[in-house]
Amino acid sequence: MADTLEFNEIYQEVKGSMNDGRLRLSRQGVIFKNSKTGKVDNIQASELAEGVWRRVALGHGLKLLTKNGHVYKYDGFRESEFDKLSDFFKAHYRLELAEKDLCVKGWNWGTVRFGGQLLSFDIGEQPVFEIPLSNVSQCTTGKNEVTLEFHQNDDAEVSLMEVRFYVPPTQEDGVDPVEAFAQNVLSKADVIQATGDAICIFRELQCLTPRGRYDIRIYPTFLHLHGKTFDYKIPYTTVLRLFLLPHKDQRQMFFVISLDPPIKQGQTRYHFLILLFSKDEDISLTLNMNEEEVEKRFEGRLTKNMSGSLYEMVSRVMKALVNRKITVPGNFQGHSGAQCITCSYKASSGLLYPLERGFIYVHKPPVHIRFDEISFVNFARGTTTTRSFDFEIETKQGTQYTFSSIEREEYGKLFDFVNAKKLNIKNRGLKERKKGMKQSYDEYADSDEDQHDAYLERMKEEGKIREENANDSSDGSGEETDESFNPGEEDDDVAEEFDSNASASSSSGDGDSDRGEKKPAKKAKIVKDRKPRKKQVESKKGKDPNAPKRPMSAYMLWLNANREKIKSDHPGISITDLSKKAGELWKAMSKEKKEEWDRKAEDAKRDYEKAMKEYSVGNKSESSKMERSKKKKKKQEKQMKGKGEKKGAASKSSSSTKSSAKTMSESFKSKEFVSSDESSSAESKKEDSEDERGASPAQSSEDSASGSD
Repeated sequence: MADTLEFNEIYQEVKGSMNDGRLRLSRQGVIFKNSKTGKVDNIQASELAEGVWRRVALGHGLKLLTKNGHVYKYDGFRESEFDKLSDFFKAHYRLELAEKDLCVKGWNWGTVRFGGQLLSFDIGEQPVFEIPLSNVSQCTTGKNEVTLEFHQNDDAEVSLMEVRFYVPPTQEDGVDPVEAFAQNVLSKADVIQATGDAICIFRELQCLTPRGRYDIRIYPTFLHLHGKTFDYKIPYTTVLRLFLLPHKDQRQMFFVISLDPPIKQGQTRYHFLILLFSKDEDISLTLNMNEEEVEKRFEGRLTKNMSGSLYEMVSRVMKALVNRKITVPGNFQGHSGAQCITCSYKASSGLLYPLERGFIYVHKPPVHIRFDEISFVNFARGTTTTRSFDFEIETKQGTQYTFSSIEREEYGKLFDFVNAKKLNIKNRGLKERKKGMKQSYDEYADSDEDQHDAYLERMKEEGKIREENANDSSDGSGEETDESFNPGEEDDDVAEEFDSNASASSSSGDGDSDRGEKKPAKKAKIVKDRKPRKKQVESKKGKDPNAPKRPMSAYMLWLNANREKIKSDHPGISITDLSKKAGELWKAMSKEKKEEWDRKAEDAKRDYEKAMKEYSVGNKSESSKMERSKKKKKKQEKQMKGKGEKKGAASKSSSSTKSSAKTMSESFKSKEFVSSDESSSAESKKEDSEDERGASPAQSSEDSASGSD
């Protein structure tokens, strides 16, 4: 017969919640490890008193009772496993694995039996239900009635709040059956109430979670946090782990108490109780017990009178009462010599402590991750700066933790630690470290470099298209056809205009003329004729529908050919999941198969380039035709403008000679009055008639001469 039996996917019933884990039976005893919390229940073989096999909700279950009255229930066994377990119990534990069925009649009259820490309600010889008395938080009595209230478990979907028992009066004198019932319950119940004086009290301790200053009163079965606003009572049975962590400044200490189930305040749950101490703070402590009681209860772990650092006293007392070891940082040492790493988690800065069996982050929010629940870790570049990196952890349940803004000097130390603990590093294959484990910060990169990203491929393709469109819109010299806006040019033009005026009219003060002489006139700046903004709008219009379509990449050709197949293989798959699945399939494809699609992509690219050349030649011929027509149109506009200027000059000269005396004495008249003159009207009529039949070159030269006079 095998010395050990192991069962996976076994569920332990705890306060109405089924916690999955692994059960292992050996010669030494029974061990159950909770998959979620990592808590281990260890039942020694010598402590086992009874084993019961029965049919339960998840199949078949095993109930174990110990000699000190504790009850452990495990569900999820198959019926065929009874013989194997029964033989194992006989051979190694010398116990008969009894088969007992539960009563399912639904009657509500029965007999209550108290056995150890278990209340059993029976009908005849069959139990209907059982209540572990350690789950009872309060017991109250009434007339012929006893009410039991229970500790609540946040993990339970449905919680049992209370049970009421009707106890009929009996004829026995001097014995109240209700009080007797209540005393049996209270003797084993985990009722949180101070039945006597506290063993010791720590005054005004600084608590980070829950925040505030609290007096901590230590009782034999629970500790009491008394603050100005809230009170918390924490049974020692809910304490999972104790941590003592040195702060990075080497002047303070964190004392962390992990709780399961957590303490509650309204809808807030505190899974960790975090106390902060100064190393310099000392205390002298006297326990409220005589020396014989201290020796008998704590067996030398505590003495009646103690003195030392405050954090040492609190940790020693808690260790002795809870009976759990205190976890401290192992041999990890960061770049600065500290046993922790400064980082950020969920936008709050804190400290990450690599421990011997996990990581713990303090303090807001506190996080504890065991190595055995980690699926992989990942080193990624910092999102904001290259001076830092991110440390990512993903658990087997799929929960992700990202600790960001870690100084890059810590990378080597953290990588060595993770590597030594044999954790799965997601991006190890990308950047393999050298023998000496000395590697520059730039060697690690994002974890998914080798994976195909369909979205990234699409973005790259769109970027190429935009870049080519930008190149097509520029002229042959590589400069954009539109003039770029230069805000300084207008100001310079205005300044030049005023400078020239100032130098021309020197009739003002001497100071002005001196400034005009000292400041040389700027050269006239030639400003290019800006093309109208309309041109820019035109250049930004959509692509020509007649332009050849860009070729697809090898991956996109393959995806278009296989999209329907992927859909049929995975009915109901979403577009996002389809892209992810396609990326995975493309990555897993062999090099030979990828080469076939690469060749198709190359052929498509060559066809595109050929079509693009033909398209660009056609576009150039059309554009040259348009340019010639535009030039012709401009030439005609110039000729028409020149003729108009000549007419104006001739009419102006004739009017000025005939009415010079009038203009000297009178004020200036506008163009309307000048043009109404008889001579000017006659002259204009003459010029109009000449324009109709076409002016000769000689006439046009005479007109220009008279205009200059």
